[in-house]
Amino acid sequence: MDSQKEALQRIISTLANKNEELHNFMETLSHSLAGVQVNSTQVVSDLEEEFDTLFAVLVEMKESMTNTIKQEGAKKTQELQHQLTQSGSALKSAEELLKFANNALDMKDEDEFTKAAKQIKDRVTMAPAFRLTMKPKATDNMNHLMVDFTQERQLLQNLKFLPVPRAPEMEVGDCLVSDNTVSVAWKMPVEDSKIDHYILEYRKTDHEGLPRIKDEHCWEVVDNIKTTEYSLSGLKFDSKFMNFRVRACNKAAAGEYSDPVTLETRAFNFGFDSSSAHLNLKVEDGSVEWDPQGGKGLENKVKGKENKGRSGTPSPKRTSTTRSPAIRGGRDRFTGESYTVLGDTSMDCGQHYWEVKALKDCKSYSVGVSYRNLGKFDQLGKTNTTWCIHINTWLQTSFSAKHNNKAKSLDGAAPDRIGVFCDLDSGQLSFYNAETKQLIHTFKAKFSQPVVPAFMVWCGGLSLSTGMQVPSAVKSFQKTENGLGGSNSSLNSMAQ
Repeated sequence: MDSQKEALQRIISTLANKNEELHNFMETLSHSLAGVQVNSTQVVSDLEEEFDTLFAVLVEMKESMTNTIKQEGAKKTQELQHQLTQSGSALKSAEELLKFANNALDMKDEDEFTKAAKQIKDRVTMAPAFRLTMKPKATDNMNHLMVDFTQERQLLQNLKFLPVPRAPEMEVGDCLVSDNTVSVAWKMPVEDSKIDHYILEYRKTDHEGLPRIKDEHCWEVVDNIKTTEYSLSGLKFDSKFMNFRVRACNKAAAGEYSDPVTLETRAFNFGFDSSSAHLNLKVEDGSVEWDPQGGKGLENKVKGKENKGRSGTPSPKRTSTTRSPAIRGGRDRFTGESYTVLGDTSMDCGQHYWEVKALKDCKSYSVGVSYRNLGKFDQLGKTNTTWCIHINTWLQTSFSAKHNNKAKSLDGAAPDRIGVFCDLDSGQLSFYNAETKQLIHTFKAKFSQPVVPAFMVWCGGLSLSTGMQVPSAVKSFQKTENGLGGSNSSLNSMAQ
């Protein structure tokens, strides 16, 4: 009966997943269908605009060339008309002189004839007809302004849509996620020498499989990639997966997107549990700072020291307006001299990593893990349910590992940034120099309960970095150390 129920449950789960997959596919089809209508209208509009621009150029060129012909015709007309007018005037003068000369031949008086002959000779010398150039200043030939648009017509007849590159293919086997860096690679299905660059788009998602149309995250763009691979580094992995797609571009247009690839980007994400924070701690996104004015004026303020089983101590009032309510609260706020705040997410298995950086002039702070039920007066490292390293620069400098009210001094100076590696499967908590990945200290412990990140701050502040994968250098070091039987710096006797 139980096995049949389990089998049926698996079938139900499979059907539910398939239904969700089909629903997502139908949304994709509906989105594409709507996109076809919108994009078709847009490209028709773009086509009309391009042709209108082409028509406008042709009309402008026609008007310009027509004006050139008209101006040439007007110039020739003016020159020929001027010559024609001059010739007409010269002809009239010549006809009058010819008539006068004919009349002179009929003169009987010798003196009158001599005088007339002299006048005719003088007038012939000055006659316009003999001074005119008998060659037209212009011809009627207009062939130099003729056109032949045979080649242009061929070009127009060969008008085509832009040559669009084909969609690239993602090389899933060459895509790598490591050290909060995602490297993706792709190739073209066929060689295309005209490709100028690629456009990579990516977005975060909590859904595995094909990208969803109605996802809560928008696509981010990396443009002008000249090679067929790209790495995004320094990412915060605050989602379970990331979608990637790429398209090729030539000088003319961008091609279709590749089929998207979904890569897993799981990491440990948490924040400060502000409901647990001591009233002298000011909790903000990603940081916690000592605030000596915090909680002043509250009645029944507790000034006790460590909690040693006293159950009748009144709790401080939780009326501070500078702190937002915790997302995952449900415990008393730390008080007294326990300037502590816990993380808001617990860990019960697996490997987790986060980093902490002390703000400028921080005098005293601790970083580690704790069980959730840590007493409100308890201080980190002074109980058997807390493990931490402690840095103090006030009066006397100290750098130590603490657990169960025991401390071990650590060699060297405390780094500016500390990496915390918690491996619940193998039962160890390690601290590293976050910059060099050099091991600082390792606790060996059999954690009997889920643990939460824990922090103590006095006179200063801490900034927190989460959404980080376990660095490959840390993984490699832990593998080596575990193979050798554990770190020499681990305090096995301190773990409970």
